Parts: sequence; C-alpha cells; structure tokens
Amino acid sequence: MVLAAATFLPFGAAAQTIDPARRIADAATRFLGLLDEAQRKQAIIAFDSENRLDWHYIPRSRQGLALGAMKPPQAEAARALFASVLNERGLQALDNVRIVEGVLRESQGSFRDPDRYYVSVFGTPGTFPWGWRFEGHHLSFNVALPAAGRISVTPFFLGSHPATVRDGPHKGLRPLGPAEDLARQLMSSLGEQQRRTATIADRSFGEIVASPQRERDLGSPRGLEIGQLDGAARNLVEALVDRFVGALAPDLAAAQKRRVMEQELARFRFAWAGPLGPGEAHYFRVHGPATLIEHDNTQNNANHIHSVWRDLASDFGTDALAEHYRTKPHR
Repeated sequence: MVLAAATFLPFGAAAQTIDPARRIADAATRFLGLLDEAQRKQAIIAFDSENRLDWHYIPRSRQGLALGAMKPPQAEAARALFASVLNERGLQALDNVRIVEGVLRESQGSFRDPDRYYVSVFGTPGTFPWGWRFEGHHLSFNVALPAAGRISVTPFFLGSHPATVRDGPHKGLRPLGPAEDLARQLMSSLGEQQRRTATIADRSFGEIVASPQRERDLGSPRGLEIGQLDGAARNLVEALVDRFVGALAPDLAAAQKRRVMEQELARFRFAWAGPLGPGEAHYFRVHGPATLIEHDNTQNNANHIHSVWRDLASDFGTDALAEHYRTKPHR
C-alpha cells in the first residue's frame, strides 16, 4: 500500500513536551537500577570509549547487555528507555527488525537470534556527556546527549531481510515498504527530464554508501534539487524524511524537523539508481547539507533492504560534544 503524502506530519508541527533529556536519563537510570552487578558491567561502557563510535548492522559480537540475558522487568525497562526517544511507530520499527530476524532463524538456523540485540549505556545517565545504543543485526540506534539541550539520534540504521515476508504468520510484512512506495511514487510523478536528473546510475549500488567509516564516499549531494519540485512532489520528499524523523517522540521529532528546515529543504537533492520496475534492484537517497536518508534494496533478488538516517555534521553528537569540550575543558 502506498503511503499517502497527506499522512506526513508538517515540519512546523508543535511538540508537547517537558525536558526530554530528563525523561531519557530517568528511563536509563531505572533500567540500570534493575540490573545486577554483573549485568551492569556488561551494559555500561565509558562514554569516551572507541566502542561508542563503532557502530554496525552486520551480525557480529557486540559489547552491551543482550535482550536474551534480561529478565522480563529488565526487558520492559529497556523498552521504556527506547520509548523515551521513539514513538509507537518507532518502537514498531525496532520490533519489526527482530520479527524479521525470527523469520530468518526459521530458514537459516540459530545463527539468527531475535534476542541477540544489545543495550549499551555510555557514561552516567544525566551527567553530560552520556548516551546509549540499541544494536544488532540490521539495527543500530545511537542516542547521545553531549551537552545540556542537545540530543543526537543518529546514526539510525534499519534493515529488513526479507524485505517482504512471503509466508508464515508474518506473511505480507514489509517493514520498510512505505519508504520504498513513496520513492517510487515520487519518481512516477516526475516529468521525463526531472526523472533523468534524479537518476544517478542505471544500476543500484548494492549497499548504502554512508555505511560505517564510508561517509566521505558520498561526495556532494547529487540528483534532482527539491526546490525544482511542485508541491505534491515536495510533500512526497518530506514524507520520505518523515519515515525516520517521524519515528521519534514528538518533542524530539520537532527538533529534528527544525534542523532539516534550517538546512533549507529546497537545497536537498533526491537521487535514484537502478530501474523503476517493482521487484527490481534499486537505490534512492535524500541528501542535504547534513541530513542524509539512504535506502538500498539489491541483495537477495531485491528482497533485502538496508536503510539509514545520518546527520553528517552531528552523528553521535560530535558537533555539540566538540563545543562542550571547548567551553568546558576536562582536566
């Protein structure tokens, strides 16, 4: 089903909130308070550890406390931590990654494990700088609070293999399908010249470009400038951005949307690679001065999606962290 542009939350929407930093810190403190000493040693990592920046979405060993190692009240507190940053759609996005991992387990064995997703807390909640991460196969959600009034939520990676569940109890599930449908709808709405400008390659890339440590491979934004689009097409671009930004709690979503507007959405570019036919391998992105949304569906006969939202100037809160250390140097 194609997501209609009318469902997009306008960038100017007001947020109803009180002190999101305190809300997040309280949730993290409660989670840690329910852990025993051995579990806390697994979950807590120094904020300045290199591990905090070592994000990835492949199946590999990770530091942190796995969901499978938590008792039910601890797992509920972990979910409350996620809910301090995400809304219901965002929480469902996390759930969908683990649901699809369970689908893979049925076909590939215990190597795929929906409980092998790890919570890591960096530093001390409420004492700046600090942060947390939830990560596993096809998921990396990185939250940083580098200084008062600053909250970073990127990189935020979501993947899905299969992209469409073909059978079983979750048949028809398409966790990342709405974004794909929006991008196709946008390409179909363009005139021939605009479509040629948006298309930056005849074949998909086979992977997102801004994967870990590859940010510089992107270069300058390419494709069709959003300022050249009419209102309906521009709404579709905004809806694409909202597939990630709109998964946040209302106050955090409002702040991130303001950040997009500060970069001037008209300066962003939409790019597509690959054919337009349904079921064919393809790639698209929305790329602004700092904000980047990428989506690639190439692997496993175009039934395996990698997608990411990045803030290339502020991932992991790096810009605010640098300012924090400049004005309040640690001794």
